Amino acid sequence: MPTVNLAERNLDQLESNWGAKYPKVIESWRKNWPRLSSYFQYNKDVRRIMYTTNIIEGFHRQLRAVTKSKGAFQSEDALMKLLFLVQENICAKWNKPVHYWNQTLAQLSIIFSDRLKLNL
Repeated sequence: MPTVNLAERNLDQLESNWGAKYPKVIESWRKNWPRLSSYFQYNKDVRRIMYTTNIIEGFHRQLRAVTKSKGAFQSEDALMKLLFLVQENICAKWNKPVHYWNQTLAQLSIIFSDRLKLNL
């Protein structure tokens, strides 16, 4: 699992390889490093949940693929019906439980106690 030290070493390597050509990019990364590296403060179970944003991106990509392949829609209602059917097909595939969800939820409730209220 990646660590903050490994990420910092990779950032140093990125700077040595590309810093002369793209100094503003490296400067931006350095300036925002505390925010960018905050990900590493969480344990592996919480990080795994953070990876699920790829699911959202994939969902949007599948919706775009369907709408892009159509030239035009007869009406907004036709578009909405198509999007509804596509999302039904996409969501039907989401049947896998999240691994270690109980441990992850416990960690999230500790980290975000002010925002996450559990009724246990």
